[in-house]
Amino acid sequence: MPQITPITSEALQATIRRLLPSQVGFGDDLQATNLITPIIDLTPTAEGSEVRQDLQTAITLNSQTTFEVTGAGVITETPGTGFFRFLGTIGSSTPSGSIVSANIKVSDGTTTKTIFSQQVPATTTNDPVVTPFDFVIFFNPGEFVQFDASSASSYILGSYRQIATVTGTLVNPAGFTIE
Repeated sequence: MPQITPITSEALQATIRRLLPSQVGFGDDLQATNLITPIIDLTPTAEGSEVRQDLQTAITLNSQTTFEVTGAGVITETPGTGFFRFLGTIGSSTPSGSIVSANIKVSDGTTTKTIFSQQVPATTTNDPVVTPFDFVIFFNPGEFVQFDASSASSYILGSYRQIATVTGTLVNPAGFTIE
């Protein structure tokens, strides 16, 4: 015969109230039973009609837009609106003994903010520094990203693709189909 045991844990009850706001106001304590109850997951992910979030952000040949700026150059990319995953590397060295930097900036044409930067201090050893990056940027209409390699001894290489629309609807990798 199944046994039901009350659980008097304020931490668990607070978590239930936070995660299930419709349950606030019910005065019963949490209870545990020794009866095994099967649970059927009816969510779209369990059903297979939706890809997991980590797989949805995958790199793919036909979805990626590549970019490359080397040697004291600046390029501007206007991906569109929504959420975009950017990944790549920034590399710099200091052959001249002066400070070298490379920057990734987001702008709307009026305001520009550096969101990722690498600065290599002045040295005479000319040791290269390579920094990987992998982040998501949300773009509103009219916003764009700039890749700025400040000297002949710096570069930014990478790619990006849209992972969700401006309303948060996920964009699956090109070629992915749900069966």
